Amino acid sequence: MNALEFGPNEWVVDEQHERYLQDPNSVDPAWRNLFSPASGAAEASRDGAATTSDDAEQAALKAVRVAALIHAYRVRGHLMADTDPLAAEQQVTPPELDITAFRLSEEDLPRTFVVDDFAGQVTMTLDEILHVLRESYCRTIGIQYMHIQSSDERCWFQERIEAPLPRTDRAEQLQILYRLGAAEAFERFLHTKYVGQKRYSLEGGESAIVLLDVLLHRCIRHGMREAVIGMAHRGRLNVLANIVGKSYAEIFHEFEDTVDVQSVQGSGDVKYHLGAEGTYRALNGSTIAVSVVANPSHLEVVGPVTQGVVRAKQEAVADGDGISTVLPVLVHGDAAFAGQGVVCETLNMSLLPGYHTGGTVHIVINNQLGFTTTPAHGRSSVYATDVARSVEAPILHVNGDDPEAVVRAARLAFDYRRTFHKDVVIDLICYRRHGHSEVDDPSITQPAMYDRIDAIPSVRALYADALLHRGDVNARQVEGALQDFRGRLDRAFAETHTPPGRSAAQPADHADDAGASEVATVIPEAAARRVMASQTELPPGFSVHPRVLPQLNRRAMALDGGTIDWAAAETLAIGSLLLDGVPVRLAGQDSRRGAFGQRHAVLTDRHTGMEHTPLNSLGTQAHFTPYDSSLSELAALGFEYGYSLARPDALVLWEAQFGDFADEAQTVIDEYIASSEQKWGQRCGVTLLLPHGLEGQGPDHSSARIERFLQLCAQGNMSVAMPSQPANYFHLLRQQALGAQENRRPLVVFTPKSMLRLKTATSTLADLTTHGFRAILPQETADAGRIRRILVCSGKIFYDLDAYRRGQDATDTVIVRVERLYPFPERELGKELARFPADAEVRWVQEEAENQGSWLFVAPYLQRLAGRPAACVSRPPASAPAVGSAQRHADEQRGLVATAFR
Repeated sequence: MNALEFGPNEWVVDEQHERYLQDPNSVDPAWRNLFSPASGAAEASRDGAATTSDDAEQAALKAVRVAALIHAYRVRGHLMADTDPLAAEQQVTPPELDITAFRLSEEDLPRTFVVDDFAGQVTMTLDEILHVLRESYCRTIGIQYMHIQSSDERCWFQERIEAPLPRTDRAEQLQILYRLGAAEAFERFLHTKYVGQKRYSLEGGESAIVLLDVLLHRCIRHGMREAVIGMAHRGRLNVLANIVGKSYAEIFHEFEDTVDVQSVQGSGDVKYHLGAEGTYRALNGSTIAVSVVANPSHLEVVGPVTQGVVRAKQEAVADGDGISTVLPVLVHGDAAFAGQGVVCETLNMSLLPGYHTGGTVHIVINNQLGFTTTPAHGRSSVYATDVARSVEAPILHVNGDDPEAVVRAARLAFDYRRTFHKDVVIDLICYRRHGHSEVDDPSITQPAMYDRIDAIPSVRALYADALLHRGDVNARQVEGALQDFRGRLDRAFAETHTPPGRSAAQPADHADDAGASEVATVIPEAAARRVMASQTELPPGFSVHPRVLPQLNRRAMALDGGTIDWAAAETLAIGSLLLDGVPVRLAGQDSRRGAFGQRHAVLTDRHTGMEHTPLNSLGTQAHFTPYDSSLSELAALGFEYGYSLARPDALVLWEAQFGDFADEAQTVIDEYIASSEQKWGQRCGVTLLLPHGLEGQGPDHSSARIERFLQLCAQGNMSVAMPSQPANYFHLLRQQALGAQENRRPLVVFTPKSMLRLKTATSTLADLTTHGFRAILPQETADAGRIRRILVCSGKIFYDLDAYRRGQDATDTVIVRVERLYPFPERELGKELARFPADAEVRWVQEEAENQGSWLFVAPYLQRLAGRPAACVSRPPASAPAVGSAQRHADEQRGLVATAFR
């Protein structure tokens, strides 16, 4: 078949031929017949004479052209769909969808063609085919699904899209009208009562409430127990009021600023960042739990946080079918969906083993504007949603001014997610009636757009007029519900003159040692031996890599040899927690093996590829789930934060491949981990493992930026530690998991790299079974009265200092290790310093530059406790964390250590 026969639609033939070569069954029968080697419009007889006439050949060509036409509409019909409520006129037919582009003409319209079950038919005229195609793909829903590789999924859509549309019944019409009325009444009430206050109105996109209503109805119908919504600001108050069930009066109190100042809502964050939990009540009385996740102004970071919350809730479902029990919904803005990389990171995680939540329904409230930025300046793609094509998510573009189409899109999206457990996107194309916030004048930068918007009635008014015109409802029904809402709003507004009851308590201004209360973290020797035995008790026939087996054997013998290294201590901590009934989740880049080849939490058979997790074979225990994450920090850490919120009973560990990589997740650290308790009253126990240490590996593989984390510390909001001893790391993890949940805070651990295998950096079994975590590690001295120099430090620099001290026989110098930097161990350190002469020089020693590391944070503590000035021994101030030359680094390190003793 000559592709030139198809002119500008040659791409259709090429695409179908490529699919045919991969899988003949993935294309329609007409295409299979065309590409089959046994087929041909003209076949030669034995004597070489043609067995078909020219007319038959032309008929065959036209049949294939019709098949190409159908395919083209499926792929590109969305380009001419009427999805923009601001469009002055309906989209014109793109040239590639015109029948003349397929060498068809008006003379072919009455002709009948075999269509092989298209629209459930065997044969149809071309005119009938075009009617179905335009009704299916070119009305107020434009759908993109042909980029999906799975033929089952494509056929699933075709069966539903190309079938005749059922008429919306009267009950459903009234429900749509009711929800639109509630959404509009709420926004207009706020607009008149609180002039000039920011609220990020949903006006212009009120159909989003209808969409969420349908999704939750669908959840109830299919027995789901909960929906978790992550969304940015626009429409948030409306969703809280009309979906989650937050009372109007409570919201009005927030506008009046009369809420209890001791509550989170009173002083923690602005009202359009707050989350809430509630119960959605359908019009028929059925209910479902629903929540909106709190989030800051960094819009799309709430996406992975929501996914983490949902994954944790799904895993907590007793019957194990969490995917069918908890629905994740993410509501986006169009500019943010296209512009923020965390969206792509989160989408990429959607089908990964450690992050899959059974498919998320994404709703893009597409205002066709980002603050004052038009799409032409805000993205390079045709649609704001094109990034979702990277994970083959179907995308439904729907006109927000057609609420019945919105209902169909919502049902289709939910059913797709329920069937295939994959993400799906609804692009709700609407507009923003006011500015970005209500104090902004949008006509300054988009005068033509806002002239058009000012002339458009609300979606509720348009829909009501359409129903009245069709005779589906009467005027009393239209106005009755609206008046009812206005009455309820007026009554709630009157209540704002009465102070509200107390709500969730604001976190107290914790003392610096808050959150550091001791818990019993020692373990019996028998538990330690059971955990270590698991390292070499492998499944029958399991073949461990020859470079890994010696490590496992050494680990198993560590208890008797007296040398428990860092990885062994971690294994003992996690294993003993599992025996205590505490589930443990560990995730990060290459974390199952360990970036430095030290962990080997999951073993791989070198011959079969079978995987084995030794710590899940302890007997009666909780479950250990170690995962390798995608090459993501921002979304990956956001996910673990969300997971830890919903699973306070678990130890949740996120490990950066190198500590510096946490820089890419700084938004999650600043906006969630460090401040969520203060802003929203949310406590979590997420633990960050950040490999840290200047070891000549250059500026980007050295420092986890300790100074940044310490700057964020206040009010006992988290713990920050840089232990130098494996046993202390062991006790830190157990303390984090076993402490009272109401006192749990995030934990940041600066973990080692070279120290992982440093022979002097080991512990003994007694360190695990006889005492707990020690915030200060003092150094024994024969005569404390002779000490003239006290070196205080954290982390691996101790071993360099101690080696120099021994080599120089510097008996007048003592080294004190601070193992936990925040809450700072004032009492313990003060007691230790008091042992030495009052005139002994006190020096803080760190390998980081003077303007980095811990010095600026510890200096006030150190000088107050010592009662005299304290000096800093460090590298000079620098803009980068380290030098790039290993030799220069080594020279600097030797000089630094020697300086500490001068």
